[in-house]
Amino acid sequence: MAALSIDDLMSLEEYHRERPEFRSRVLEHKRNRHVAIGPNATLYFEDRLTIQYQVQEMLRIERLFEREAIEEELSAYNPLIPDGSNFKATFMVEFPDPEERRRELARLTGVEDNVFAQVDGLVKVMAVADEDLDRSTDDKTSAVHFLRFELDDEMKAALKDGAALGFGIVHPNYSHTVPAVPGNIRDSLANDLD
Repeated sequence: MAALSIDDLMSLEEYHRERPEFRSRVLEHKRNRHVAIGPNATLYFEDRLTIQYQVQEMLRIERLFEREAIEEELSAYNPLIPDGSNFKATFMVEFPDPEERRRELARLTGVEDNVFAQVDGLVKVMAVADEDLDRSTDDKTSAVHFLRFELDDEMKAALKDGAALGFGIVHPNYSHTVPAVPGNIRDSLANDLD
């Protein structure tokens, strides 16, 4: 998938006009791009469209229109776009109650390093977490992580041929598996691959 450039973005005025329709299209697209792993963890898979939406929203909120500021946003967000051999996801550890969240994030230290993807019949692919910066300490994990699942040619071919795709977490305090995501999600993610 190609990185975004300034030429791919709408001006603030154009985005203001197009936002309701664009937002609706992106939200529909995102319905096929998330996987809950157990009751408190979700993978939200990114692609060029989801990242364009995030950049457009950031420019809108911060009222950014200078070329240099836009380039900075693009350099921050472009690494989240899959490059044809991987899935990239925002991993959320979700506990609505703040006290419970604090307690559980302390129990789940390192959970981001224990997330995997698996194409049916092939080896598990462990996620590479937080390449941009360390989001955990020795005392707790973060509620948000950025993950990359790197797939080999055999895995990519199998997915394109309709093989099942699963995800899971194996952590002493949180272990859940989704053996096979629904076909619409598998198909959407397979479209990220060369």
